[in-house]
Amino acid sequence: MAAAVFTYSVILVFLSSVKAEECQVHDVLHSQNLISVLVGEPLTIDCLLHKILALQHMNYSLTWYKSGKKMPVTQVKLSRIHQHENLLWFMPAILEDSGSYECVMWNLTSCNKIYFSITVFKNTAGLCFNGDFLYAQEISASSNEKIVCPHLDYFRDEKNTLPIHWYKECNLIDNERFLSWDDDLIINSANVNDSGNYSCKMTYTYMEKEYNISRNIYVTVIETPLRKKTEILYPRNNTIEVELGSNVIVDCNVSSSKDNSVGISWRVNNTLVNFLFMGRVQEGNQEDSFPDGYLFSTVTLNITEVKQEDYGRQFVCHAGEVAAYIALRQPVRNFLGYLIGGLIAPVFVIIVAILIYKYFKVDIVLWYRKSCRPFLSKEVSDGKIYDAYVLYPKINKVDCIYTPDNFVLKLLPQVLERQCGYNLFILGRDDLPGKAVVNVVDETIKQSRRLIIILVPDSSSCSLLEDIFEQQLAVYNALVRDGIKVILIELDKIKDYANMPESIKYIKQKHGAIRWKGDFTEKSHSANTKFWKNVRYRMPPRCPTFSELHLLPTALNTFQTTER
Repeated sequence: MAAAVFTYSVILVFLSSVKAEECQVHDVLHSQNLISVLVGEPLTIDCLLHKILALQHMNYSLTWYKSGKKMPVTQVKLSRIHQHENLLWFMPAILEDSGSYECVMWNLTSCNKIYFSITVFKNTAGLCFNGDFLYAQEISASSNEKIVCPHLDYFRDEKNTLPIHWYKECNLIDNERFLSWDDDLIINSANVNDSGNYSCKMTYTYMEKEYNISRNIYVTVIETPLRKKTEILYPRNNTIEVELGSNVIVDCNVSSSKDNSVGISWRVNNTLVNFLFMGRVQEGNQEDSFPDGYLFSTVTLNITEVKQEDYGRQFVCHAGEVAAYIALRQPVRNFLGYLIGGLIAPVFVIIVAILIYKYFKVDIVLWYRKSCRPFLSKEVSDGKIYDAYVLYPKINKVDCIYTPDNFVLKLLPQVLERQCGYNLFILGRDDLPGKAVVNVVDETIKQSRRLIIILVPDSSSCSLLEDIFEQQLAVYNALVRDGIKVILIELDKIKDYANMPESIKYIKQKHGAIRWKGDFTEKSHSANTKFWKNVRYRMPPRCPTFSELHLLPTALNTFQTTER
């Protein structure tokens, strides 16, 4: 038997020296093969290969090496670094121990290898920890949570049973909410203020010598959201307006915690609508979603046809222990809309009427005079004979190109007298020979309702001296004494009124002027053209009798509307 064991050992030693570089390399979790230890503290590393390969019950040989060296780590327990069974021990670790170590395992059929990286560090000056070498742990804000002092399994035996001392931010913890139990620190009613740097420390006796062991842990306390109560977001015990006979769809929206799903149903008088209304009112399927970590559920109520008995009835949405209803009511007539419409309509009509009157004022007034005025009231006599006194310049020079005689003696009588029935006084046509001009003008102006002044460009240079006197007298009587209205008619465009008398300038500025653009050679002119309409508009209303209307020459009553 001893010979067999010796022979097997020789074979394993031979395999370890010949085939070490041909071993299969295994990987473990990153946190397991990256190991850190505070300088001066003990360290143990488990090879883990026998666990990974499940070789606990098989014959194998395991040897530790420092990478780059061919000599294995000694198994003499008095050495500071030694192998004991499958473990690599540092008693204690020093800064020079940092580096890569490998564990090699052989048996008769295979060779396997695993690497470990060891970092020996110092604490930050003035602190009991190094922020680059911390174990991270997360706990929840709750009634009881615990922090674990890690990797102490190989330092616990019958000789090492002393308790662990806990520190926070390098200060010994002395608070009744904190309790040290085995290798854990129990925190009662943990909250976010308990987050921070924790240290756990103990002593370890090995070969009659004591060593300090510490672990530095950064703890994060996470606030867990409070359990959300089931809440009906809609309906909210409210009423909606619906038309009789219409189709109404209402959603019952419920919010709750993910782990608190509830059944939702629509009821009337605590009876499910699907059984109560025989299909006219139906409940849809429940649809769930999870926005922002909560459960959002919806169930639809579909009233296919609203009937009279549905008004005032409460349709109740039940979700677990909470409920809310919605009621239907008939729409209220919008009297405000009718009122606003009733107020706006007259304003709109008034605005349109104003615009129409503004642009068609002349035609409207003339139409009224012709059609309506004779039937509304009888004309009251003002004692005047003439409708208008016509004042025009008498041409004095042969080089004057404007001859107002044709316009005054032919066109005015043809249109205003024959077609419209007005009675005009034209000096030189209607006055008696030998009578003084001053007396004629003075008497006739008193007997006239309007004064028509005919203007031609540079009329002052083409007029007789007596015409200028007549003009001044007539204008004075019209504006100052008798207060009759004056109608200015330009036979052509007068660019500058600078040479005109002040009275003419005043009339032009206050009442404007009507400009003639027609042709004197035409045999007939219609009173319905734009120019003559403007003249008729400024003339006094003429109310001929029924017989007079029939006596007016029909041949002259033409309907052409082309502007002159």
